[in-house]
Order: sequence, then C-alpha cells, then structure tokens
Amino acid sequence: MYKRIVVTGSLAFDQIMSMPGRFADHILPDKIHILNVSFIMQTLRKEFGGTGGNIAYSLALHKIPTLLVGVAGSDFETYEKHLKKLPALTRKISLFKKESCASGFAITDRDDNQIWGFYEGAMKYTSKLTLLKTLKRGDFLVLAPNDPKSMVKFAKEAEKLKIPFLFDPAFNIPHLSLTDLRFAIKKCAVLIGNDYEIELISKRLKMPKTKLVTAKQLLITTLGARGSEIISGGKSIKIAAAKPINASDPTGAGDAFRAGFLAGIIKDLPLEQCGRMGSVTAAYTVEKYGTQTHKFTPSEFKKRFDLNFQKIQKKPTVSSK
Repeated sequence: MYKRIVVTGSLAFDQIMSMPGRFADHILPDKIHILNVSFIMQTLRKEFGGTGGNIAYSLALHKIPTLLVGVAGSDFETYEKHLKKLPALTRKISLFKKESCASGFAITDRDDNQIWGFYEGAMKYTSKLTLLKTLKRGDFLVLAPNDPKSMVKFAKEAEKLKIPFLFDPAFNIPHLSLTDLRFAIKKCAVLIGNDYEIELISKRLKMPKTKLVTAKQLLITTLGARGSEIISGGKSIKIAAAKPINASDPTGAGDAFRAGFLAGIIKDLPLEQCGRMGSVTAAYTVEKYGTQTHKFTPSEFKKRFDLNFQKIQKKPTVSSK
C-alpha cells in the first residue's frame, strides 16, 4: 500500500480566543449586509498551528512516516524546535526571513462555533516550491489548505507523477477558479471537508453532493459532534464521533480527524476503521486547548479506540504496534 504520507499545508501561529456568549446573540440575520459587531473574549492563547503542521503532528503521534513540506517565516525557530521532538516526522521547510509565519485568528463561542481570520505571511511564497523531486512511488499526498496557487500546482504535479492525493480546499473554496476546483476534485483520491464546505463546493460547481466524486473516489464529510460520513462507490458509511473526556477546545479537530483517517489508510484498514481512527484522534484534540498539545501512545490510542468502538465491531482491527 502506501509507505509515507507527504503533508502540504499552512504552518502558522494560531491566536485562539473564546467568548462566553453565542454569535447568534450578537448577529441579526436580516442585517448581515451591514454587520458591525464586537465580542468580549474570556481567553487568548498563542499556539503552534496551521493545517499542514496540525495534520503532520497527529500523524507523527500515530508513528506514521510523514514528510511535512511547507514554508515559514523569520519567527519559525520555536515552532521548528517543537516539530523536532517528533521522531516519525521529517521536514522540508523553506524559510523566507523577510516575512513572519502565517497567523490564524480564531474566535470560538460557547456552542463551539468559530469565526477565523488568516494572515498569509510567508505562506504566499508556497507556490515557489515544487514536489516533482520530492514525491516518490508509495507516497500519499495531502493537499491541506494553503496558498491557493500552490494547491493547484501540487495537484497538477501529483497527477503528473501519478501520486494519489487528498484534497482539502476548505477556506480556499471561494478563491479557487471553477476550472482549478474541478480539476483538483476530478484528480484527487479523497475529497474532504466539513458539511458547510462540502455544501459550498456543491453550490459553486452546481452539482449535487453525490455527484462530486466518482465511484473510485472517496468523499468525506466531517459533521462535528455528529461524527462523519464517508461516501465510497456510491454507498454511505456513517462514522460516530468518539466521546472526549472533556470538551475544552474544538480548534484543530478536523485536522486531527484527517490524520487519524490517513493513519488507517496507510495501515490498509477498512474505511469504517479509518473513519473511527479519525474520530478518536479528533477527540484527543478537543480535550486540550490548542491544536498540537494533545499526546497519546499507540497503546493508549488502542485503549481509547476500543472504549468507543469495540462493542459495535466483531473484532478489533487497530493494532497498538
């Protein structure tokens, strides 16, 4: 099957804020065209983040051979030290010292709804990179949210080299041309997004959700606390959410799900098991503030997996090795 996961995506510092109320208490739907609101925050934290960094971090916890490819700015030193602590993770990071790293700014309300703003920083130079000499036979590529031009470029390079890839356009859905969006979706092995993102793709392409992928592709829709859905060969597989010990912070749960799912893929597990691995990995992230603060060993993960899913399967198929 696959020997290595190559992850591309943003490397950023996340500024995460939380508020005690609900966005719905501040926003009038019929006045959205003249929106002017202010929120009082309870907490403010600066964390290591970015889609590429988050996915690679959780893959490394699963002991999956992972190569993280991306760009960073002049303030990357502390982030780099953090990543060096992960033996399963290798890095190919290009530094642009005249820029700072990308930065994400998130506001989370009491219902775990989020509003994000993103400063691209050094990320805007990602399209200067190429994967043509990086990708090898046996690789599986992750195209996580990044500079839009780079996502399209990497998709074309993967297609040229016949390397399968997961396409996760997320906040770039409105920024990609219809031609580029169609191309990446047509060529990907896996299309993934949350329910809002998949609906937005469907609306932009004027296609029903069920027609976005072919029978040979996977469509994964994450549904937060309602779990996820995997469509394969026209059939729907419902995946339950794993139960977190506590619900501290939803930030990064989607990235953790992707890492858990890919850890199952590289182990050649059934899709249902891959989805459940994604659910359990996401639960670990929800329990901690920040997107790269959770930890687990393979044996700890197996115990948590069995606690959530052993009763609904005939025999456990997740190894702690």
